[in-house]
Amino acid sequence: MEEPDTTPPSPWKSQIEFGYQSSKGNDDSQSLNGRLEASYTAGQHRHTGEVKYYLAKDDGETDKNQLSLNLQSDYKISPDYYLYANFKGLNTKYSAYFNDYTFSGGLGYQVSNTEKLRLEVEFGPGFRYQNPNLDEIDDDDLILPETVQEPIIRTNVRTSWKALSNLTLAGEVTVTSGHSNTRVDSEVSVTNNITEEIALKVAQSQQYLDRVPPGLSNTDSVFSINLLFSF
Repeated sequence: MEEPDTTPPSPWKSQIEFGYQSSKGNDDSQSLNGRLEASYTAGQHRHTGEVKYYLAKDDGETDKNQLSLNLQSDYKISPDYYLYANFKGLNTKYSAYFNDYTFSGGLGYQVSNTEKLRLEVEFGPGFRYQNPNLDEIDDDDLILPETVQEPIIRTNVRTSWKALSNLTLAGEVTVTSGHSNTRVDSEVSVTNNITEEIALKVAQSQQYLDRVPPGLSNTDSVFSINLLFSF
């Protein structure tokens, strides 16, 4: 008889996903998006990092080019509560702000932490830096063109529900509020596992700013269908 494998699971988990779309004819457009995520969990510590990139071209002209970075460290202080420190950065030429960086720290609560359902809520103060898109601001616009540097309050809710053995529904909402504006980042996704390492993921993400320069939309959204590789 074979002896059972007693090797402890690796504290590292990684995911890579990417998607590409191209259309020719009356509409000549291309889009590319990718994501890399890694996490390390050991004892009371959990560290996660995520990089996302999205590029879209229409008739040979770039109309969206966005890079985002999300880093977080957690420290458990009880079975349900943890302390967190978070950094989130967004670089783009096609939004209200070229650069949008936030630093935050506070308290997190695990409402549910089972294999089937994970639900976490975080709340804490922080600081925000935003570099405005001056290309879209005229002298007579009401939006102030000064760089934003201010304290903020950050709230984050994320959940993951394993509806079937091969189907997972997930969602995350982050609200960052300061004196100058309020930003809401949200994402919902459906992941269908093809094998243990390969899955198909459909996601819809949105970024909403309640105050933007005239001529720019308050909401910026991305829909993606990607292959996901876990290892």
